[in-house]
Amino acid sequence: QVQLVESGGGLVLAGGSLRLSCAASGRTFSSYSMGWFRQAPGKGREFVTAVRWNTGTTQYADSVKGRFTITRDNAKNAVYLQMNNLKPEDTAVYYCAADWRRGSYYLDRPGSYDDWGQGTQVTVSS
Repeated sequence: QVQLVESGGGLVLAGGSLRLSCAASGRTFSSYSMGWFRQAPGKGREFVTAVRWNTGTTQYADSVKGRFTITRDNAKNAVYLQMNNLKPEDTAVYYCAADWRRGSYYLDRPGSYDDWGQGTQVTVSS
């Protein structure tokens, strides 16, 4: 099992930036893929971005492409989500997730992940 703790959420004006962090513990961090999802009130969990453990390949939802960047630091057992040019529609609870067991190909699917953090709230005000 992997324990995940997100931080860095908050309230920001439209056009602003935030950097979310996700600290992982429990298994060898470099051996599993990581993803970020978000969930707005009344909506389902939505894929944001992911980074594959072996190739470092990243993928992004179209809605955040060019504005958000995922990075990972294996030495610190952490993954980050840099969010720029934030929009009110980015308002949601953001979750990081770890795929340490399945080795899934489809990292944009919530079912591909084994463990989840508790989430951090991001609110973008217009």
